[in-house]
Amino acid sequence: MRVWSDFQARAKTALSGVLRQTCAIAVLVPTSLAAQDQQPLSSIDWLSDSLAEEAALRPQRRAQDGRPRGVSVAPVTVTTLDVAAPDGAGLAGSGETGLAATLWGPTTTDAIARRLAAWPNESLPAARAALERLILARLDPPLDGGTPGALIVARIDTLLRLGALDQAAALLREAGTERPELFRRAFDVALLQGRENEGCAQLQASPGIAPSLPVRIFCLARSGDWSAAALTLETADALGQLSPLEDALLARFLEPEIAELAPPLPRISMPTPLEWRMLEAIGERQSTAGLPRAFAHADLRETAGWKSRIEATERLVRSGALPPERLNTVYRERSAAASGGVWDRVALVEDLRLALEADRPRAVARALPEAWAAMQAGGLAVPFAEALAPCLVPVALDGEAALLAHRIALLSERYEDAALTPPDGADALSLALARGLPPEPGSWDQRDPLAAALAVAFAPTPPAPTPRIAGLAETGRIGEALIEALLIAARGAEADPGDLAAALAFLRGAGMEETARRAALQIHLLRGRA
Repeated sequence: MRVWSDFQARAKTALSGVLRQTCAIAVLVPTSLAAQDQQPLSSIDWLSDSLAEEAALRPQRRAQDGRPRGVSVAPVTVTTLDVAAPDGAGLAGSGETGLAATLWGPTTTDAIARRLAAWPNESLPAARAALERLILARLDPPLDGGTPGALIVARIDTLLRLGALDQAAALLREAGTERPELFRRAFDVALLQGRENEGCAQLQASPGIAPSLPVRIFCLARSGDWSAAALTLETADALGQLSPLEDALLARFLEPEIAELAPPLPRISMPTPLEWRMLEAIGERQSTAGLPRAFAHADLRETAGWKSRIEATERLVRSGALPPERLNTVYRERSAAASGGVWDRVALVEDLRLALEADRPRAVARALPEAWAAMQAGGLAVPFAEALAPCLVPVALDGEAALLAHRIALLSERYEDAALTPPDGADALSLALARGLPPEPGSWDQRDPLAAALAVAFAPTPPAPTPRIAGLAETGRIGEALIEALLIAARGAEADPGDLAAALAFLRGAGMEETARRAALQIHLLRGRA
């Protein structure tokens, strides 16, 4: 333990230096971030620099912040592991997904990756669910190849952008993490899910993957080898291999006294999962509200406050990363502590739940409109409908309450059953869309271009695909054509009506009838407010 005691002694005498360094960081970080803001962000710009080949580039890059480079270090030579690219890995086969194994056809992994990168952060629930099914499917790799591993990385990155960590972790387990780019993602998923010990153990069991210095120090400390962690930090600092921020953060992570006496570190606008975890460990936990969705998983743990857990759950349910039932679970933990925003949703949903459990139709009729309006305003209409529809079916409602309950049922997976037993005054266009039938003339406002587009999509003679979709389909690139059609549907009511009609018709013709129906219902009934 002599190394560790020496480190502690040096840490105490160097505390004033750390304090001065903190001031320097405060000047340097904003400049660095301002430069980053001018660059186009990738879908995974927030991943940790967890591999040595990335750390090897850091002395030259960090020199721009004014810090002396110190001793020059020979670059690390990196070779790609001799592991086949798992671009065809998936969780479900054709029999479960309904997708042909040869869906990609004569395309390239790079072309598909580009289309996945174009997926918007906010999208129609039906389109998003279909995309996730496509991403998780076990399909033959594209015939024309492309960059090995580009497709599996793009699929995982899309899941990470949606905040779907459980799905990403499952796909990573299926694909394996022998390739550095996959290990990097698996390590950060473990950090965000509170499984950092598993991530470090996986690193130790992967001799072909060399960790970066911050990750090596972090994992040594997590394993209890504090002396080795301290020695590695001291050596890295002497060689100028760490940025000022990394140096200060790691020193505080290893020595609590520094964290207690030094002023807080400057706020990092886009921390990596590793930085976020270390900030949490030293008592400088940053809110996940302004960070990418994947970080919201850190607020699902019991150590987070109830309001934080509610907001994180809502955010992830809204993106489809968590099932709707998770809302009920977190809402029911206790009574609302205040009013406004999230607390109104908790209180109104609780009132509705109590009315349903007591089997009091009049109370349900009173509580339903307010709860529905609050959830719709919060962007949670479709998940709320999924969770609520089974409870509403046996309730004897009439008038406006019955129409609202029917509308909610049409937005759930029970939409076909709901269309078979409509209440008086039910919307005719919605009934036709739910059944997949051509809407009757006059069943929608002819002056409404969006309603007209939905009707055309389900007409006996469907519209031709858009030129881009047609070009992809004619060359056998059906998977790409499906993503293009889903991209149009993902925009919901904001999509061009003509393109929307063509995209929905193409999805129907390609065997994605349920996706087309549910997308049409969501667009018609919610007009982009889902």
